[in-house]
Amino acid sequence: MKRDGSDFSAAIMGSLLRARQVTIWTDVDGVYSADPRKVSEAVILRTLSYQEAWEMSYFGANVLHPRTIMPVMRYDNLIRNVFNLSAPGTMICRPAENEDGQKLESPVRGFATIDNVALVNVEGTGMAGVPGTASAIFGAVKDVGANVIVISQASSEHSVCFAVPEKEVAAVAEALKSRFSEALNAGRLSQVAIIPNCSILAAVGQKMASTYGVSATLFNALAKANINVRAIAQGCSEYNVTAVIKREDCIRALRAVHSRFYLSKTTIAMGIIGPGLIGATLLDQLRDQAAVLKEDFNIDLRVMGITGSRTMLLNDVGIDLSRWKELVKDQGEVADLEKFRQHVHENHFFPNTVLVDCTADSNVASCYHDWLRRGIHVITPNKKANSGPLDQYLKLRALQRQSYTHYFYEQLGTLSYIFNNFKGTRAFSNVVEEAKQAGYTEPDPRDDLSGTDVARKVIILARESGLKLDLSDIPVQNLVPEPLRACASAEEFMQQLPQFDNEMARARQEAEDAGDVLRYVGVVDAVSREGRVELRRYKKDHPFAQLSGSDNIIAFTTTRYKEQPLIVRGPGAGAQVTAGGIFSDILRLASYLGAPS
Repeated sequence: MKRDGSDFSAAIMGSLLRARQVTIWTDVDGVYSADPRKVSEAVILRTLSYQEAWEMSYFGANVLHPRTIMPVMRYDNLIRNVFNLSAPGTMICRPAENEDGQKLESPVRGFATIDNVALVNVEGTGMAGVPGTASAIFGAVKDVGANVIVISQASSEHSVCFAVPEKEVAAVAEALKSRFSEALNAGRLSQVAIIPNCSILAAVGQKMASTYGVSATLFNALAKANINVRAIAQGCSEYNVTAVIKREDCIRALRAVHSRFYLSKTTIAMGIIGPGLIGATLLDQLRDQAAVLKEDFNIDLRVMGITGSRTMLLNDVGIDLSRWKELVKDQGEVADLEKFRQHVHENHFFPNTVLVDCTADSNVASCYHDWLRRGIHVITPNKKANSGPLDQYLKLRALQRQSYTHYFYEQLGTLSYIFNNFKGTRAFSNVVEEAKQAGYTEPDPRDDLSGTDVARKVIILARESGLKLDLSDIPVQNLVPEPLRACASAEEFMQQLPQFDNEMARARQEAEDAGDVLRYVGVVDAVSREGRVELRRYKKDHPFAQLSGSDNIIAFTTTRYKEQPLIVRGPGAGAQVTAGGIFSDILRLASYLGAPS
């Protein structure tokens, strides 16, 4: 007897004896929704129909051989673990009739894969409308004793594609080239092409036939995991949908589709770039919420790497965020951004990858295009990419719109805090120092006071409004005193800033005498197609004058909101707020990738 001969014998005996039930004792607890060695969250299926069991066993679910099912299709067939008698096992039986109030379950019962296959593509205009072409192709395959696993043919009859075991593909190719040598030489056939190193992924479920959108969901999950499908096949019964993919993508594909049909958690491999004030706060927020997200919302966020400018920490299964600072210190290695990207992204057990850039580094921002091209999602509060050279911005946005990758960014403010608190007799330098200590400014406050940061926000808003502007197009009122612009360090700047307090105090007093307040604003004028950044005075009843703390405000004056502008107001600076915005984008990404919302 060959493989599973004893199971087959038992099935025959059960059929001859007309047994009510045939129990197959094996070394696993039952039939899983996917190979548990590849998908750790795979679940044991309590019941399967005969058709579902047949399809899964054919496509690689090795717990049961297809031949075992045939003799006992009139009876129940139970698979149980001889080493775990408490496990209920999987009952293979006729599908139960639908009942009102029945618990909803996925139309896809399970997934199976076959590795080490190759695709054979026979293509040519001379095939269309010629009777017997398919017979000749598969007759040649039969003559060399090869087993065809999947067949896919274009409706135009221009090509026939099929999968065979990789060990048999050389003989198949040779037989086809010999059989069709005349057609190849005459140009009626253009090629007999071999695509090696493939795997087959099959989704199986009897309810797929009566459920709309199963194929759409399946291929959407593969696309979002950046997995290319080489060939597709589906039988008229619709009990399975089969896709041929690269072998190297097999595990990632299996986990992506298993997760998408709510059979397992939506798992995202994350890389955090820049564990400074914002990055560290985000890591703490992830630590505090990870367990709740995993247990209550089926979202598994794995931080696979943390990197600063000098040191990085990598882990194959996820960093323990309760002691990440200690781990960076003890196990950190020299930072290498490309190695970091490869580590986070190229782990085949995690179908989705996001890199979170918490820096203000233009060199990191310049990598976004390459990351998106590779299928890596990007989330960032870094304004450099969206406010950089216009041609690079347009290229980045075009790539993001054409792909299944997502690019989310946060834009928060600093100078609102300074001018909201620059009142009474307070010195301007004291307010700036307070904002710096609270983490509201860049490490060098000149980056904020120069107006460049606000100008970047103006550029981003203008571009999102359809205006094609560059930073050089924005006139900016620089609040850094001229003598201090060349200071060697932020520390030197802060030491000398009090010398210029009187100048800002005079501007504040003049505004107060007129019943106004000072506000540093950015303006986007869509009509004149321009933007500007300047220090303005507003009456105390104006919405901009009502701000407090670190609140930001945006006023939209449009055709519909002309007499009374639309006002959007809220916290606009600080590590907790910025990190919270990034965290929100991470959850939004998880929702797009299939997590329940």
